[in-house]
Amino acid sequence: MKGEGMEHVFKKNAHTTAKVAILKSPVTWILLMLALFVSSMIGMTLFIAISLGGDDSWDSPREGAAGTVHVSKEVLRYEPLIRKYAAENDIEPYVGLILALIQQESGGRSLDVMQASESIGLPPQTIMDPEYSISIGVQYFAQVLKQAKGDIPLALQAYNFGNGFIDYAMPRGGYSKQVAKEFSEMMATKMGWDGYGDVNYVDHVLRYYSQEKGLEVVGDGTQSFDVEKVHDIMKKYLGLPYVWGGRTPSDGGFDCSGLLEYAFAQIGVNLYGTAKSQYDKTIPIRDEEAKPGDLVFFSTYKPGPSHVGMYVGNGTFINANGSGGVSYSSVQQWKDLYPYLGFRRIE
Repeated sequence: MKGEGMEHVFKKNAHTTAKVAILKSPVTWILLMLALFVSSMIGMTLFIAISLGGDDSWDSPREGAAGTVHVSKEVLRYEPLIRKYAAENDIEPYVGLILALIQQESGGRSLDVMQASESIGLPPQTIMDPEYSISIGVQYFAQVLKQAKGDIPLALQAYNFGNGFIDYAMPRGGYSKQVAKEFSEMMATKMGWDGYGDVNYVDHVLRYYSQEKGLEVVGDGTQSFDVEKVHDIMKKYLGLPYVWGGRTPSDGGFDCSGLLEYAFAQIGVNLYGTAKSQYDKTIPIRDEEAKPGDLVFFSTYKPGPSHVGMYVGNGTFINANGSGGVSYSSVQQWKDLYPYLGFRRIE
């Protein structure tokens, strides 16, 4: 908001002598300053109410509907469009929650920012217009929120699974992680797929959202550590043989988790443990969101995470493996050889 200047208040002519005399009065200045203070406080109150989602247009918004959301700048740039379509669908107090949902869905880096194509029966990523994606996505979220009777976890999981999940969950006590798992397994069997949706979707969205009111931007799309520094440490050991249980150069080589544990320890990041431990210490991200510094996991000789490397871009990761020691590998080639468990990020 730009303040407006006071122009030409004092004009040096005979007609303004009385005005000048009044303005010189201490009482007048005190009254003017008090008026300005009251005006500014009213303006600030209005600004806070608008910017923090304090609108009462929703009949009975659930507690936390206008909570604090932690999003990237890529997501935040869509806030005006989200507010526009949230208002059209009468869910304006939920703008923050929708921002968090977008952070999970695309991180703001996809044209289909709300991954809304499937909600209108189209293949994934069909929508190529961010505003259209937001208009469809917000409308669909409003529908599932209403169908879920304002239950945020139930509505969020339904956004991921489809609104059929609500009819399934309601007779079973509403949303729970167990109910989500049962529904996912049922649908995967029905569709003949290996899996169905994200059973942890609610947790994944709500990690960007907390109860206190406000809007906070965290990060700018960069990693939380110096990727090049870690990469440089690993590059020093290219060609070093693979050694089962190798955790330091003095062991004569590294195993996969040992290489990461050692390199990250040099910059003060604790990745102590096996590939499974490192998997549990990181958070899942979509393949299209992967960037240098993210970890990539595979299942090689037993179920669950048993191989890990650090992504360096262009479909390549650096790792310690049994056939090449410390070397670069192709993500796609490893996908062709072993069960792929996905990219995960260090927070």
